[in-house]
Amino acid sequence: MGSGVRRIVPLTLGWEDLPLSVSIHGASGTEMLREPVPGVLLLCDGGWLLLDTGFNTALITDPALRRRYHGDPLIQPVLPGPGEPLEEALAGAGIGLDDIHAVAVSHLHNDHAGGLKLFAGRVPVHVQRTELSYGMSGTPAPEQHGIFRVDYDDPRIDWRQADGDAEIAPGVTAVLTAGHTPGHQSFVVDLDPSVGGGGIIFAFDAADLTQNIDDELAVGGFIDVEPEETAVQIRKLKRLAAERGYRLVPGHDPVAWPALTSEMAARWPVRAAG
Repeated sequence: MGSGVRRIVPLTLGWEDLPLSVSIHGASGTEMLREPVPGVLLLCDGGWLLLDTGFNTALITDPALRRRYHGDPLIQPVLPGPGEPLEEALAGAGIGLDDIHAVAVSHLHNDHAGGLKLFAGRVPVHVQRTELSYGMSGTPAPEQHGIFRVDYDDPRIDWRQADGDAEIAPGVTAVLTAGHTPGHQSFVVDLDPSVGGGGIIFAFDAADLTQNIDDELAVGGFIDVEPEETAVQIRKLKRLAAERGYRLVPGHDPVAWPALTSEMAARWPVRAAG
């Protein structure tokens, strides 16, 4: 076993304005939320590992492309500034793009895989085999579900495909939590004893909100499964968290995510960048 993760930097790569029903199955379709778009930097042996990459900005800033890819008036992306959100977020954390030695995507939805263009031909990208197979299937279904092939169909991407749970870096395990998408994965992060040990489980879209976790409520988006299957994955993550004594963090909670970001920034200030 290698050593654990020595620093965690949550990133906010934008927001989405959307109905509560997108995050909780059967919830109100008129109650709107502004949910953060998450990314996570993890300092591992060998360098920084990035979990998720945010939007493809070109599909938002170009009017024609925005109509093509983000035409649903009920689900609208919001960028944090005029530049590339991931590059700006990294700069704010005192980390350069060249410092990232590997990337992992929880799944291929446009708000998670849109920044992969920045890493094509540069670093390995971890994904579940079933997720990539679905995304590259060539049918209309992925795009109908918010998975845009233009974000990730690049022969220069060095895919590292897993078939189920897999350690992708020392102290970081990808856990298959399929349902939201066919190959969605969450991440168990073990902190190194030198920084106090313990750990965090990042659910990403296996559980959007704290309410999904606390009440074991199915998420609003799922592909080729019944909604209850997403609640099964939430219970799986809760068991893992309880067994290890780790915190389980939802992917898009507008209260929990900023709170975690502030907590980690206080624990590891920018001046402590490695």
